[in-house]
Amino acid sequence: MEWKSHGRRRVYDSPYVEVWLDDVDIPGIGRIDHHVITMPRASTTSVVTDEQGRFLLLYRHRFITGRWGWEVPAGWAEPGEDPAAAIAREVEEETGWRPGQVVPLVEYDALAGISTMHFRAFHITGCEQVGEPTDRSEASRVEWLTEAEVVRLLAAGDVPDGPSLAALSYYLGPHRLTADAGTGPR
Repeated sequence: MEWKSHGRRRVYDSPYVEVWLDDVDIPGIGRIDHHVITMPRASTTSVVTDEQGRFLLLYRHRFITGRWGWEVPAGWAEPGEDPAAAIAREVEEETGWRPGQVVPLVEYDALAGISTMHFRAFHITGCEQVGEPTDRSEASRVEWLTEAEVVRLLAAGDVPDGPSLAALSYYLGPHRLTADAGTGPR
């Protein structure tokens, strides 16, 4: 069952988000106006680990949801910027740690039914502390946490941010299984 688009009109746009109304024909339903949200910049996230198996996380408040929670470093790639370079820049700005190796981890479409929001998650290792975070608006705390602590946070719902939840869960699940089996990168 494939939807057919008959056109699109812009409802709103900014440097961060665009909202469109698409005229689509849905098999078995007919033609409707369907909202589509597009993101002009690519989204990047990271799972940052050290040689002791700890994870670098940020603790922050999100005003939209009114919630505090733990997150992985993340951000936008500027137009034309390599996503791996963008996440390396974001990690250093948000945490004060300069990444060593940046390896692709997983890609996914966060809201495929309504948005073009596409995330690229990277695994980052070999970090060197170069100072305090330069972007002080990102987090109230930056901490290295053990795997057991991260698993407890995930299970308790203390990682409410979707991209962080997806990246950490993928790293601790499928990535770990394929790496341990020797069928994928570690």
